[in-house]
Amino acid sequence: MTPKTDRVDDELIRAAAHIAATRCRGDNHTMAAAARARDGRIVTAVNAYHFTGGPCAELVLIGTAAAQGVHDLDTIVAVGDRDRGVVPPCGRCRQVLLDYFPALKVIVGTNDGPRTVPVTDLLPESYIWADHQLDAEESTPLSTN
Repeated sequence: MTPKTDRVDDELIRAAAHIAATRCRGDNHTMAAAARARDGRIVTAVNAYHFTGGPCAELVLIGTAAAQGVHDLDTIVAVGDRDRGVVPPCGRCRQVLLDYFPALKVIVGTNDGPRTVPVTDLLPESYIWADHQLDAEESTPLSTN
C-alpha cells in the first residue's frame, strides 16, 4: 500500500473542479486537469474527446503549460465533470506524465478522500523512456561503405 503524503493541494483540486463545472460541456469535454508549476502558477486544461481517441485533460495540460512557458510541473490532478470528483490518470497518461515529469506528484481519489502520490507509485517497475535513449555521443552513424 502506498503511504499517504502529508499534504493534498486543495487549491489545485478546487481549480480543476471549477474548470470541470464551468468549461466541460456535453461529450466533447468531460474531464478537467489542473497542475501546479514549481514556481506556484496553476495551469488548467480540459480533454478533447473524439471517437478516434482524443487527448485526455492531463495531456492537453502538458501542451498548455508549455505554451505558457511552464516546463516544470510539481503536482497534477484530474476532475470529472458532473461532480464526479478526482479521477486518477489512465495508463497512457501515467506513462506520459512519468516520462515528462519523473518527480511529479499526482492527486488521486480514494474512498478515504484524495491523497497525493508520486507518479512513480502509479507505475511500479515501469519503463522510463528517457532512461533508454542513447546519448548523442554514444550513437554513431552507420557506415555507408
